[in-house]
Amino acid sequence: MTDNMIHKHEHSFLGSSHDENARRTRSVVALTLAMMIGEIAAGYMTGSMALLADGFHMATHAGALGIAALAYAFARRNSANHAFSFGTGKVGELAGFASALILALVSLGIGIESAFRLIHPTGVAFGQAAVIAAIGLVVNIVSALLLSGGHAHHGHRDHDHHHHHHGHAHGSDNNLRSAYLHVLADALTSVLAIVALLAGRYLGWVWPDPLMGIVGSIVIARWAWTLMRDTAGVLLDKTDEHVASEIREILDSHGDAEIADLHVWQIGPEARAAIVSVRTHGSVTAETIRARLAPVHEVMHLTVEAAS
Repeated sequence: MTDNMIHKHEHSFLGSSHDENARRTRSVVALTLAMMIGEIAAGYMTGSMALLADGFHMATHAGALGIAALAYAFARRNSANHAFSFGTGKVGELAGFASALILALVSLGIGIESAFRLIHPTGVAFGQAAVIAAIGLVVNIVSALLLSGGHAHHGHRDHDHHHHHHGHAHGSDNNLRSAYLHVLADALTSVLAIVALLAGRYLGWVWPDPLMGIVGSIVIARWAWTLMRDTAGVLLDKTDEHVASEIREILDSHGDAEIADLHVWQIGPEARAAIVSVRTHGSVTAETIRARLAPVHEVMHLTVEAAS
């Protein structure tokens, strides 16, 4: 029964936040992807580090959203596959961790190259680069508008994410909210890149460009680090403290059962699994414990063992 239960549930927790916004998210991914390829290519051709960093910074978010979409597709296809003992809810985390690793290397490369250019300035086609960066900014603003359109009717569903803030970095749960914030962050680096390029074009200052490259690489590195930390926590079955303390509170309040062992971990963006082992007094059975824990809605897969 529990097996069917979890797989039945799998569909719903994969679907809840995804479908209504999938189309909007897809168009943003396509737009950002096209722009990021343009910016990276132009960064190489014009010799602008600011443009290159901006392009890769855009890639982080287009990539995260794209990966989230692919992970959902895989998870949905395999949601009834019994080979995955707790379902496929962690696919997004795995994808996020892998992409964060690549991003960390990219940011290192951009940072080193920018530092090198600070010491040995090279010629940059500031004019062309500024035009491309400006187009990038427009794309960011359009993306933000597209995403904020779906923003309003998204908040009420995610009540448990007020506690689980660790989910929002990688676009797989709080899909739209994090995408929206990332697009705004992108817009900011685009503005800084444009400022650096215009300073080069009109003031003849060469150093703001590699400096912005360094700033961009730090932004990307920070983002990669956060993503790695959050996704690694889920992949390593880190205890969900919020849900664990809720379970402890409920069981302690009755006084007729003490917890011998408790495991609570994430098996999907909105689903947790729990193993509760209790020592009971009186007529308390595993079923009693199960009934008491029914209100903890995050737990989709509960294993209870009781010994008197």
